[in-house]
Amino acid sequence: MDYQRFEELVFKTIEALPAEFKNKLENVDVLIEDWPRPAQLRGLRLRHPSELLGLYEGIPHTNRGGNYSFVLPDKITIFQKSIEATCHSEREIEKEIGEVVRHEIAHHFGIGDATLRKIESQKRKRK
Repeated sequence: MDYQRFEELVFKTIEALPAEFKNKLENVDVLIEDWPRPAQLRGLRLRHPSELLGLYEGIPHTNRGGNYSFVLPDKITIFQKSIEATCHSEREIEKEIGEVVRHEIAHHFGIGDATLRKIESQKRKRK
């Protein structure tokens, strides 16, 4: 998939967020890179670049106090080649982008991996 189409899908996912979340996306940049950097993988104790589909780096809303001001933006990075390596069709890529973007935005709002796994598990049970 070319970069422009991938980027379009990422920002389409963000635009489709409920207003209560989209309106609170403050001081956050969303970037698209091909692969995670070695330092990013080491920091998460991952061995292969395709293991990391997205990454949130910043201060979650739940950890921001009264002194939170004049700070660099949080960063959400979506890894295009990592996502493409795990998918077999454009439809799967689009679905995966949606899941990864929402997952990383959840981290921005202070929702941890354990809670996200629980939510995903409950979602699968309902299907």
